[in-house]
Amino acid sequence: MMNLFRFLLATTAFLAVRLNIAHTKEWWENGNYYQIYPRSFRDSNGDGIGDLNGITERLQYLKDIGFTAAWLSPIFKSPMIDFGYDISDFYAIHSEYGTMEDFKALVARAKQLDIRIILDFVPNHTSDECEWFEKSVNREPGYEDFYVWHNGTVDANGKRQPPSNWISAFRYSAWEWNEKRQQYYLHQFAIKQADLNFRNPLVVAKMKEVMRYWLDTGISGFRIDALPFMFEKAPDANGNFLDEPVIDDVSICPDPDDWCHLNHTYTLDQPESIEMVYQWRELVEQYRKQKGGEPRVLLTEAYTTFDNLMLYYGDGERNGSMVPFNFYFMNSLKNQSTAQEIVDIISRWMNSMPDGVLANWVLGNHDNPRYSTRLGVQRADLFTILLQTLPGNAVTYYGEEICMTDGKITWEQTVDPSGCNANPSNYESYSRDPCRTPYQWDASKNAGFSDADNTWLPVAGNYRTNNALAQLRAPKSHLQIFMKLIRLRKLRSLQDGPLKIKAIGNDIIIYSREAPGDAMYVIVLNLGAREQSLNINQHFDMGRQAEVITSSLQSAYNDGDILDPSKYMAEPYVGVVLVKI
Repeated sequence: MMNLFRFLLATTAFLAVRLNIAHTKEWWENGNYYQIYPRSFRDSNGDGIGDLNGITERLQYLKDIGFTAAWLSPIFKSPMIDFGYDISDFYAIHSEYGTMEDFKALVARAKQLDIRIILDFVPNHTSDECEWFEKSVNREPGYEDFYVWHNGTVDANGKRQPPSNWISAFRYSAWEWNEKRQQYYLHQFAIKQADLNFRNPLVVAKMKEVMRYWLDTGISGFRIDALPFMFEKAPDANGNFLDEPVIDDVSICPDPDDWCHLNHTYTLDQPESIEMVYQWRELVEQYRKQKGGEPRVLLTEAYTTFDNLMLYYGDGERNGSMVPFNFYFMNSLKNQSTAQEIVDIISRWMNSMPDGVLANWVLGNHDNPRYSTRLGVQRADLFTILLQTLPGNAVTYYGEEICMTDGKITWEQTVDPSGCNANPSNYESYSRDPCRTPYQWDASKNAGFSDADNTWLPVAGNYRTNNALAQLRAPKSHLQIFMKLIRLRKLRSLQDGPLKIKAIGNDIIIYSREAPGDAMYVIVLNLGAREQSLNINQHFDMGRQAEVITSSLQSAYNDGDILDPSKYMAEPYVGVVLVKI
């Protein structure tokens, strides 16, 4: 099948415009980062679980589409309570995914194809099966305070209670009693995910050692997980952790066992977390000076305030993350968002960034419903066009390029700890399984993901009609549109042209990208269900004729169509990219 993939991709028509390729930049600038959830991407050995060799088999597919780098969700040794985000050995590959030799082969193949490999780095916690945790339980020298430990309190009845009211992101108390050590340990996620104590310099040094180890394998950087949780407010003068206040409006989240019930003033967004990112940026820059080669990139995950996201870039004196994921963009876009609201969201990010950094745009990942499901399948291409034609870096979650939708997972099939900690009546509000279903390669058994009788999560039910092979064969498809956009992003106007964007009424977003000496590109997005007539020249001077570069799948416009910009018809739920000719 891969030969067919390569043939179809190689023979796909290129842009029907005069090309003006942008000048060379650092590899990570204005790139497109592809998130692979290894467990769900491709199973090479028939056990129903995706693996490293499966990723290696499909790297050519990513290259032919045009991705800059592949970020792999955690591949390290783990009991898989949280599917790799509970790491027991930061120096070993999880056996279900393969071996270190398999990983080295993947990196080598990626280098051949000029694709960079980025690894998920999980610094906040380890599995309770990690050797470090066992040493800390036993109070071995150097490990006594490697994790966050506390004696707890004793209530009026003489019963021992957790140190504070802190709640896990996966529900219930964030404190767990360890019988052997006779203390509570903090876990801001699953019980088996013990929080490291980053106020201990030995922890900081150990995690930097882990980073250098994997950089030595030839990877190009890290995506850093759960940063706002990394530090907790230090204990008070009596050594106690303070209770967090209950939210002002309890009706929003009445369940006292739910994470959302508290204002996380002591467990989230401590300033030391951002400071640590600056230290890690210094580490990768020093690594380059010592070892040579290209820049190593940091991508950071932080569901936090807008102002904090800006600080993750840097503080004016020190550099931080190259790509602090723009969750402000992802979380602000709603199914009901108006054109003006979306324009304001985009403009705020563009106008607030520090000097010398790049914007980034992300609409999905392994923790959120897919944007085709969240924002509407009929508008999926429209939002893909938006994501790929804004300035800076774009992040693509596996399957977004073919408009994969969330799968249906029953309570009995649920494996995500966030969902399992709920109950049959409400688990769907918590489970992340639906956005993690196996990649839909073709219409064969298990969507071409695996030859196994059963896969770790069931394949989404629409795979026979919605899969990569079918979309490569089709004259027009979500994937064909995506590939056209990736090629478009390499042009100078889309790399360097300023963004001039505005809203027209409630439904129309229109913006231009034009670099000096290059063509003008105008993007028109109709969020609404009603066709609207539009004189584009009243907003951007496209002259008498414009050419359609690409448009949403359901559009009547075809690539290469020539139209009069003064009499443009904006079709319902359709995005169109035009070039002035």
